[in-house]
Amino acid sequence: MVSKIIFQQIKFININDKEFKRFIIKKGLFVFPAGPALANIKKSNEYYKSLKKADFVFFDSGFFVLLLRIFKNINVQKFSGFKFLGMFFTYLKNNKNKRIFCIDPNTNFSKSNYKYIKNLGINNLYNYCAPKYNLKSLSDLNLLKNIKKFKPDYIIVNIGGGVQEVLGLYIRKNLKFKTSILCTGAAISFFTKDQAPINNLVDRYYLGWLIRLIFNPIIFFKKYITGLQLIPMVIFDKIKILKKDKIY
Repeated sequence: MVSKIIFQQIKFININDKEFKRFIIKKGLFVFPAGPALANIKKSNEYYKSLKKADFVFFDSGFFVLLLRIFKNINVQKFSGFKFLGMFFTYLKNNKNKRIFCIDPNTNFSKSNYKYIKNLGINNLYNYCAPKYNLKSLSDLNLLKNIKKFKPDYIIVNIGGGVQEVLGLYIRKNLKFKTSILCTGAAISFFTKDQAPINNLVDRYYLGWLIRLIFNPIIFFKKYITGLQLIPMVIFDKIKILKKDKIY
């Protein structure tokens, strides 16, 4: 079984549902890069660096997974941010003592996210509304101050892709204690119903892109056209494959 691949110097890990319990107790930066974002890594050095330096990079993109099978004969399992969060929320129902810190894009989403996680039985919860960040000089001392004071077990970064990963790396670098930083972006909004109605069946059959396109065609059509650039990147990249029983 393929345990890890190295694509464009980014180390992707291949895990299944049974291995989730082993990973959810680990500390570090968890990222779930989407296909269009991967296709643009060379256009944003900050984003690219955050993926290369992340502790755990998952196969969020069904398109990327399919390209690996078609052009490289590499079989890996998609493990999206949506799937990860669904399993994480089940984990929280059985571990209600965990301290959760959410970083949200605005007050409306923050209220929805707070309500959803609170209903899981989590009492130690803090929601922070993020300002607009400049990726080339990202800094948020107020955020760091609140995180250090709250000392969360998990930080869920619910802001847009391309920014959340850079912010996640910034947080990891500036904390003296270790925590789990989950860069799952807008995935939580599929649970709170603030975004397109994606469910386990849609995610399993790689149809999330279609649902997003139907509900917000203007934004996602442009993104998916950009994502096509991933095809030659996969074809011409010398992808390194690691096969081990244990990933970490």
